[in-house]
Amino acid sequence: MPRLFTGIEVPADVGEALARARGALTGARWIEPTDYHVTLRFLGDVDETVAQALHEGLVAARVRPPLNLVLDGLGVFGGDKPRSLLATVASDPTLTDLQAEHERLARDAGAAPDTRRFTPHVTLARLARQVRAPDVARYLSEAGFFPPQHFTATRIALFSARASTGGGPYLVESAYPLDG
Repeated sequence: MPRLFTGIEVPADVGEALARARGALTGARWIEPTDYHVTLRFLGDVDETVAQALHEGLVAARVRPPLNLVLDGLGVFGGDKPRSLLATVASDPTLTDLQAEHERLARDAGAAPDTRRFTPHVTLARLARQVRAPDVARYLSEAGFFPPQHFTATRIALFSARASTGGGPYLVESAYPLDG
């Protein structure tokens, strides 16, 4: 069964800029810049029937224009028990609408509903359990100013991931152009 998710690829030049945010944080497992993306809908391990139905839904989805995105800061998921460092994505109603469409397509394909609130981001590092919140706060304060990164998404990707490794490598199984 493939482990699938839909998302937006981060261009190489933006990935290189994000990689400059890497720093000395013991317990951080840094994601490779080539694997940076904005997840729209994580499906997890699905059978081939669901995977094929999702692909067909993505092919038939309404045509959309390219999407302008802004990565506008650094943050963390997990609060007192930090799990990952990330680049935040500026709020955008078009992105929220796209994500809602992907949720609908995933459900129509037979995937269980995603109960988590959509928080668009690019994961930069996964954090080991021993990483403490004060260490992350110190890292973020020492990282300093994060210059916003702008890019235009011209396609959506259906990615697969290895179940045993979280954080990549990811493979683009299919791509769907944004050219409306």
